[in-house]
Formats: sequence, C-alpha cells, structure tokens
Amino acid sequence: MKASVTAHKDFTIARIDDRVYSAFLEHLGRAIYSGIYEPGHPTADANGMRGDVAQLVRDLNIPFVRYPGGNFVSAYNWEDGVGPRENRPVRLDLAWHTSDSNQVGVHEFVDWCDLVGTKPMLAINLGSRGLDEARNFVEYVNGPTGSYWGDLRKKNGRADPFDCRLWCLGNEMDGPWQVGHKTADEYGRLANETAKTLRAFDKSLELVVCGSSNSDMKTYPEWERIVLEHSYESVDHISLHMYFGNRSGNTANYLALNEKLDRYITTVESTINLVKANKRSRHDVYISFDEWNVWYHSNEQDRAILAGAEGWPHAPRLLEDIYNFEDVLQVGCILNTFIRKSNVVKIACIAQLVNVIAPIMTEPGGAAWRQTIYYPYYFASIYGRGTALNLAVRSPGYDADIADNVPYIDIAGVHDEETGNLTFFAVNRHPNESFELDLALQGFGAARVIDHQVMTHADLRAVNNLANQTAVVPHKGTGASVEGARLTARLPPYSWQMIRVSTAA
Repeated sequence: MKASVTAHKDFTIARIDDRVYSAFLEHLGRAIYSGIYEPGHPTADANGMRGDVAQLVRDLNIPFVRYPGGNFVSAYNWEDGVGPRENRPVRLDLAWHTSDSNQVGVHEFVDWCDLVGTKPMLAINLGSRGLDEARNFVEYVNGPTGSYWGDLRKKNGRADPFDCRLWCLGNEMDGPWQVGHKTADEYGRLANETAKTLRAFDKSLELVVCGSSNSDMKTYPEWERIVLEHSYESVDHISLHMYFGNRSGNTANYLALNEKLDRYITTVESTINLVKANKRSRHDVYISFDEWNVWYHSNEQDRAILAGAEGWPHAPRLLEDIYNFEDVLQVGCILNTFIRKSNVVKIACIAQLVNVIAPIMTEPGGAAWRQTIYYPYYFASIYGRGTALNLAVRSPGYDADIADNVPYIDIAGVHDEETGNLTFFAVNRHPNESFELDLALQGFGAARVIDHQVMTHADLRAVNNLANQTAVVPHKGTGASVEGARLTARLPPYSWQMIRVSTAA
C-alpha cells in the first residue's frame, strides 16, 4: 500500500512552542517520594534527589514541569512545604486518599528543576482556598526581600526570588470530584479576580485558566465560553486535559482516539475565537494541554486505595501504568496532533513524569528505567522543535467508533530553520500492511537522510519492566532515502518512526 505526502517549505502551520514538550509532577503515589526524591538511594544527592532519575529527565530536555497538582492542589496549603523539614506537618490528601509528609515543597521542587534543566509551572489552590492565599504564594515565590513574604523566603534559605513566570489558576474546577468544585460563573469570576490581583503584583506573569477536564463533560464546551467571558483579558491560556485508554481491547478504535483529541482542540479554539470576537479584543488566548497521557492499565489495582480501604498510606503504588508497545503508537499519534495544532496549543504536559502514569519508572533503592512511551516523547522533544509543516497527506483509511476514514498513516513534519533539517514522525496504524511512503520535498533544496529511528514489535502487549528494561526500544531504520526531491521509506504494520533529513535550504 502507498501513502503520498507533500511537504512545502512555504506551507506551514506555526512555530512550535518548545513548551509543548513539558511534563507534570503531582504529589500523588510515588511521583515525588521514591520517584524524584529518595534520600538514602545510592544515586541520591545531598538534597535527597535521585541522580539516576535526574539524568533520565535531563535527557528529555523538558522546558517546564507543572507542580504540585493536579487534584492534589485543590486542598493543598503551600505553607506546609516551606521551612525546616522537621517542622513540616503530615497532611491527609483527600484527592487520592493518601498522606503527604511535605518533605518536598516549593524550595525543593525549584532546586530540582535547576538540577534537571527545566523550569517550574506552579499551580495555585483555587479549590479550598482563594485569592489571598494565591497572592501570598506568588509573593513568597517571586517577591523581593524587605517585604513579609520575601523575608520569610529568605529565612527559609532563599534570598533571591525564584522568578517563576508560569502559573495555573487551579485545577479541573469543572469536575464534581474536585475539592472546591465550582460552576463556570463562580470559577470564572474567581479566576479573573485572582488574575487581576496577580497582575497588580507583576504584569508579566503568564496565567493559565481552567478549561474542561475532558471533552465528555456535560458542561463542555459551554464551560470554556463562560469562564473566558469572565477572564479573557486577564489570562494567557486555557487548560485542557485528556487521557487515553483501550478498555475494549480494540486496537483500531484505540489508535483513532487522536481524532477525538483533534476535535477537542478545534472546538476550544473556536470558543476562544468566539469570545475574542464578542469582546472585540486584540488579546490572544492559547491552549495549555497540561495533562495528557495513556491511563487505564492500573485502574483495577488502584481501587482499594482510592476507596480508602487501606487507610491513608504515604506514597503508595498508585496509577502505575506499565506501558506496552501499543501505547507507543498512541503517544506518537498524540504528539503528532500537538505538532499539527501548534497554532493554538502552546503548552502541553505529559502526565505524569515519574512512576505515576509516566515514561520513567523506579524501584525504591534500585533501578530507574525508560518505559516504552519514553521514546516517542524523547524524539519529539529533541527533534520536534521548529516550524510545523502543513503536510498534504493521501492515505487509505478505516472507520472507527470515534470517526470515519481515519488515515492509516498519521504523520507530522517539522522544519528547523536554523539547521535546515526536516523531521517527520509517522505512525502506521494498519495491523497487517506495510506502506510505501512517497514524500515530496518542495522548496527545500538538496536533501539527504541523516537519521532514521523505528519502533516495531511482534507483540502489542510487550512492555519494559524491572526484569527486562529494554524489551521495547527504537532501532536504526533502513531503506529510507532521498532521490531528487522525493523521500521514500517503508512503514511496517503497527510501527512508529522518525526520519530526519538534512537540506541545503
């Protein structure tokens, strides 16, 4: 079978914001404790941060990490995580029915961000708390010494402001499960007043308002319209969340779910444009897709803890999905969608980063390893930066529950103008047929293949685990070549690949 693609240098979508390759860490399960932080681990530094995990994170070149939640943040007192560790209280977390020792707080997290080469995206509690606590938190983090909060930060070991620029105004406030859940009008008004107050402190802060926690919510997309009518001029982004699962065991339907993701983004983009037009505004609001990943493998094993049957355990094994090769294909399709929607999606955070529905897993006292989904995320983060190309794609398709004529070949292209390199990420969703990719390169000049990475596996359920950490890994591809202005390659059934091309223009 054949897939025809045309890439033209002048047919582009937008500059891809590097922050599309961001991540998320919540005080949930083992994301923090025995994830990034484990004093006594053989690789731990003086601050208790695991060096093996830090290196795996550093390799990903993640621009921002969202913290500390998530559902956790909606009942979180940020003051519990500052000051001498021996004086910090243990709190019960109502979101996940666990306890938290507060041994990691904003100081430790920002120091860890410096260690791994990323920046913090801090979330504010607008569930159980409100405007004043939000103002105090921002002043503590960013305020000057000589003021109450700046001097308290100095007393706690940091004289210079942390200078955190990116802030989330709550989390999933549309969700009835959320501590402090609000209606769209209640939340929109609170978010707007909070944003105005934070801008009185620092006009340059970048603020994210809560959109729908998923596109199946009964309030979607009216929630976005109402919230933005209250807050449009005061915020920079509206957040969306989506998780993906194959609960039916139907691979074809599962791998079509990024069609739903595409519609979700398009609908919210239209809502943003409607509110902007109604307000006659010159201000732009973009999408922060600050929670996304595959999440379904661990649902059954988590039920007892979430129901409270095990009391209030500290850092239990929660939401520990073990990802398989099928999930590699899904994550590849999701990342391709974000590239193609780079005109409106400016931030995206894989949820989460370590242990909890994460590309990185750890064993307490032992190894850290890459899950299967680490690899498409890694290659996109490293090589998917530049300008998204508006590809013309002709591929046979199939009908799925979510959409008709879903193309078997899902492909995205990126042009790095600084180096002249082109990178193409392609997923073949066909279970049995290989595709011959015929990709016309127009306007780029002389070209040659400089890298070709392929992920395939005979078993869709194959995983990387503690016993076998490299069962599913990328390997060098063969056969991709450029003749004249045509790139050709073979795309095996159920495969993910990255092809990089150097050009003279």
